[in-house]
Amino acid sequence: MKRLFVVVAVLLCMPIVSVTGEKQKWISLFNGKDLTGWTPKIRGFELGVNHANTFRVKDGALQVGYESYENFDNRFGHIFYKSPYSHYRFRMEYRFIGSQVPGGPGWAYRNSGIMLHCQDPKSMGKDQDFPVSIEVQLLGGRKDGDRTTANLCTPGTNVVMSDELKLAHCISSKSKTYRGDQWVTVEVEVRGGEVIKHILDGDVVLQYDKPQLDPRDGDAKKLIKGDDLSLSSGYISLQSESHPVEFRKIELLPLK
Repeated sequence: MKRLFVVVAVLLCMPIVSVTGEKQKWISLFNGKDLTGWTPKIRGFELGVNHANTFRVKDGALQVGYESYENFDNRFGHIFYKSPYSHYRFRMEYRFIGSQVPGGPGWAYRNSGIMLHCQDPKSMGKDQDFPVSIEVQLLGGRKDGDRTTANLCTPGTNVVMSDELKLAHCISSKSKTYRGDQWVTVEVEVRGGEVIKHILDGDVVLQYDKPQLDPRDGDAKKLIKGDDLSLSSGYISLQSESHPVEFRKIELLPLK
């Protein structure tokens, strides 16, 4: 048993090797010092305007805060990484802190998200709430009751689960509830327009296939070319939804 444990530990520490034999390494997307490589888009403002210093860096974390807000006023925000991706693993740590800003919707209490396969932020409307994307919804627990995290939400999109097209806007994972201000490590495996897996503590808590644009959605309609609804690549962004949150150790492992 001891020998088996040593072998497993060594394998976990080895870099992933692609089918071509090339070693692949995790890439840091956030330098922990400033917002280099990241661009904010906040509802009501042009791309690149960091209204009220919503996104900032503090103690090595990318922090979302609202000290300069009198009222949230539906200023939903996203901060986009500079490059689009298709096949990759993404991981980071997050935690919710402080209190929700006045005017934030009740559903946004301890609520944020990782937006995958996002539309180009340059194509977003000035007053658009959310980018067309696949959202890994991040939730913190309330005082009582269960509240899963690493759920799925689909602004302008749909997915397939068990060979069935899912039209529901949000689908819960099978995760446990994470309360307080503890750091939580979340990971996502993205295989282009095929499979996407949400992973917590090494366990897959949600899996689905065939992410695609939703022709019923006004913002998605602008992105559809002909009859092709497939969604196989895009930008990555992190959300600002009215509750302070911090992100750190933001990394990506290319898979193709």
